[in-house]
Amino acid sequence: MRVTSSPASRLRRKRVLKLARGYRANRSKLIRQAYVAVDHAMAHAYIGRKQKKRQYRRLWTQRINAACRALGFKYSWLIDGLKKADVEINRKMLADLAVQDPQTFARFVEMAKAAR
Repeated sequence: MRVTSSPASRLRRKRVLKLARGYRANRSKLIRQAYVAVDHAMAHAYIGRKQKKRQYRRLWTQRINAACRALGFKYSWLIDGLKKADVEINRKMLADLAVQDPQTFARFVEMAKAAR
């Protein structure tokens, strides 16, 4: 009996074409072009997942800095003061406090001032 790999290869092609849905022109219809397009898309998605983390950290830093400047303080002084005061709070939480609860954020700034 002759065994072929056509069921497996058909499934593989269907999987790639499903991933390529929504792409323009032949990139979503022809298998060779779909392979290339999906490979590029997966590579960019991998890179994008790393960049997203960087971009959020930059956003948090900007928000904290803006809130600090409004209180007559600097971002670097705040981070330095909080480290010296042994306050362990991450930038995400600080940025959230700066936006949602300015009074609590002002208390953190005072703690940093006292520790410097």
